[in-house]
Formats: sequence, C-alpha cells, structure tokens
Amino acid sequence: MNQMFKKASSVLTAVVCAASITFSGASLVLADGEIDDQTKTTIETTAEGLTETIIPLTDEQIEAYMESGDEFTENAMTAWNGAKEELGDMKETGSVEIEYSNDEYTATVPVTFEKEDAEFIYVFDKNLTPTSLSVDVKYSFATTMKNAALNTVMGLGTVFVILIMLIFLISLFQFIPGSGAQEAKAKKKAAEEAAAPTPATVAAAPVQEADNSELIAVIAAAIAASEGTSTDGFVVRSIRKINRKKR
Repeated sequence: MNQMFKKASSVLTAVVCAASITFSGASLVLADGEIDDQTKTTIETTAEGLTETIIPLTDEQIEAYMESGDEFTENAMTAWNGAKEELGDMKETGSVEIEYSNDEYTATVPVTFEKEDAEFIYVFDKNLTPTSLSVDVKYSFATTMKNAALNTVMGLGTVFVILIMLIFLISLFQFIPGSGAQEAKAKKKAAEEAAAPTPATVAAAPVQEADNSELIAVIAAAIAASEGTSTDGFVVRSIRKINRKKR
C-alpha cells in the first residue's frame, strides 16, 4: 500500500514540478490576447497529466493526499472526492480549452465518464503553476428531471408533514385551561341547556289539555240544557274569552 502511495505521489509531483520549474517564466500572451504555442502546450500537458493522475486514485490515496499539507493537492483531492461517486469509471478525455484573464490561465478538460460527463477546470498562475481545481458535473436531461422530481416530492412531503403537525397542535388547544376552545364549548353547552324544555313546562301541557276538555264538556251541557236538546247535536270546537268594556 505504501508503494502505491509513493508511486501516485511521484507521478503527481513530477507533473506539477515539470510545469512550475521547467517552464517557469516562459509564459507569453500575445498582443491580441492569444496564448503562444509553447505556453499552450505546457498548460495542456500539465492539465491532461493531472487529470489522468487524479481520476484513478483510490479512496485511501485521496485521504492520504488530503493531509499532504500542499494547498493545491488538498484542493484537488477535495474537489474530485466530492464528484467521483456520481461519475463512475472514466471513458475518455476531450480537447483542452484554455483562456487567459487577469494574469491567470483557465484550462478546461472535458472528460466522459460511465454515468455522467464532467469538466476538470484548472487555474494556473502566470508562472504556469496550478493553483486550484474544480470538477463541474454535467448532468444529463434525464438526471436533471429526476432530481427536480425528487426535490418536488420532498418539498410537498415537507409541507404536508408541517400541516399535519399544525392540525395536531391546534386540536390540543381544547385541553388547555382558559383557551378559547373551552370557552366556546362552555357557551355551546349553556345554549343547549337553555333551549331544552324544563320538566315543569312539559308537565303543564297535559294539565292544560285536561282543563280545556272539562270546560268544553261543561259548556256543551249548559248549551244543550238551554236549548232543550242533547249534546250530540252540536260540537264545541273552540273557547274564546271576550273582553267586554265595563259600563
């Protein structure tokens, strides 16, 4: 295992040193912003060599390089370690694209992987020494739609869970003393009790009906006696009190 670490470390160090020492100070930008062929070749060789060295590293080797103490190496290992699980095995690399701006060179190395494509983006200083690396995963349309659908489902699920929790919490207010729910419940109970008929009222109805029946029988008998007939010849349907004015 130590031999593997030494071998990978030697390859990576050799590429970086070759770029920084052999070609130090040799970069040249032409008047119209184009990069001279020698500088371009140096950057392409370094970027391709670093890419082909970084991708085959094992997890143990990546962890070892993260503790190397070199800023670029640690940055490169962190960038690659965060993206390699989504990419799978490497298939091929494409042509390197180089841009110059603010005394820095940006080299983009397109790489085709088994699952998704990616771009290794290196930044070189004016001495052609690599200073940083970022790995940009180029997700396919199917992967983008899948991630969007998952995010939508997670968002809707979160909303429904929160709503259910709110409904549950609101339902507990009725058990809290002095809450509006208990007051409303007490008012409703009082209104129902007020609307219910009292026993005295219910009992008075048959008594009133009985009194009316006796009064009707008496009046019918009096009318029959005054007319000299029986009560079978007529029916008393209603009794109404007449308010007569006093003279």
